[in-house]
Amino acid sequence: MKVSFYSPSYKRPEKSITQKNYPDVTLVVRESDADEYKKNGNRIVIVPDSAQGNLCRIRNYIIDNYMGDNDAIVLLDDDCSGVYRWNVDMKVKLTMDELQYIAEDITGTCKDWGFEFWGMACIPDKRTNREGTPFNTTAYIGGPFQVILKDNILRYDEDLPLKEDYDFTLQNMHKYNGCLRVNFLCYDVKQAEQSGGCATYRNNDREKQQFIALQKKWGNKIIREDTKSKRNFDFNPKLISPIKGV
Repeated sequence: MKVSFYSPSYKRPEKSITQKNYPDVTLVVRESDADEYKKNGNRIVIVPDSAQGNLCRIRNYIIDNYMGDNDAIVLLDDDCSGVYRWNVDMKVKLTMDELQYIAEDITGTCKDWGFEFWGMACIPDKRTNREGTPFNTTAYIGGPFQVILKDNILRYDEDLPLKEDYDFTLQNMHKYNGCLRVNFLCYDVKQAEQSGGCATYRNNDREKQQFIALQKKWGNKIIREDTKSKRNFDFNPKLISPIKGV
């Protein structure tokens, strides 16, 4: 299996945290920001300004233009401080070579199971490492690390740039009867903790609007508000799988 790593980056020209940890990841940046990114030593490919500014738009652009002869493309956030594999009660940070190997291996497993999309646990917490259930087939796959296989005909919904990962997970459940989440792997990212990226258009009102749009698209039996959250309104909805699986 041949797998390449791309990381959309928007208005974060400082040296990428992801590239410090995983130098084979290529940042995808708009033309007007390219010089600043180069100045800080980032490895980049340059896209038209029109391809950026909306997370879903740039992800679709990457899939449509950089898949090439790859069997899959990994879309990884530009602020990832590490990808980890659980070893009993200890999480072990993967090197670039290890991440490349495991991405290729699990892409093959994903294809063998009949799916076209895979990811991993969303937080570096021991509770996500389910020893008795190393894989899920109907669980949410978070946006910071998503792998799209070559034969996947689906694309991200550009009207849902803050809830695209929930929507894309559900699209894959609907089209391919599931997707593969690997519970013994996890990532660590700085979601909503820095400027640039989605932070340029993320706020409470926008989050509520996106939640309502997502719920309208899939129904309130599938997308529900997390009433147990300590926030007045939780940014992260509860996704109830509409199909049977693990």
